[in-house]
Amino acid sequence: MTDRPFHHGNLRAVLLEEAEAVLRQDGVDGLSLRDLARRAGVSHGAPRSHFADRQALLDALAERGFARLTTTVQRALAHDEPLRAQFDRVAHAYVDFAVDDAALMELMFQAKTAAASAAVGEAATRLFGTLDAAMGPADPDDGTGARERFTLLFAASMQGIAALVASGRVPRARADALVDDAMEAMLTSDLGARAVTRH
Repeated sequence: MTDRPFHHGNLRAVLLEEAEAVLRQDGVDGLSLRDLARRAGVSHGAPRSHFADRQALLDALAERGFARLTTTVQRALAHDEPLRAQFDRVAHAYVDFAVDDAALMELMFQAKTAAASAAVGEAATRLFGTLDAAMGPADPDDGTGARERFTLLFAASMQGIAALVASGRVPRARADALVDDAMEAMLTSDLGARAVTRH
């Protein structure tokens, strides 16, 4: 149980912090509003003033995760450096997030969670919009969907690497080399040439 003081105005934040701790330790199946109330030291009905049900809690966690990952990507993009170095920085930051918060990342990309809440969908859109902006202005003559395909390939590749590391199939020490290899392959591909217009 937490010994952090709180008042009505920040109970939601306390509950979300406790929920993330449970998520890391026990996975999504370990989450319940009643248990969070016990951990936060409030009545079992208190969380319902912020989360109507368990799904609302999961949605809030997913939205919070997308917001945090977007901020992580934005910070990686804030450095004034060549395109390749900037993409490498973003890729490494993305994988670090996905490894360190593997259960949260899985929750964020669960189809049923994304479909359940418009706010989660909007948070995901902001993340992919940030990645899209890093590629420079869109080519109005490209009708192949190269930018969207590149962004999805980036996310799939980075999350795949993170999943291998989180499962223990690949040592954490090898993740950096895998990320570098993936970015080399993507940025030098025909798809990369059509998607990335920034030089």
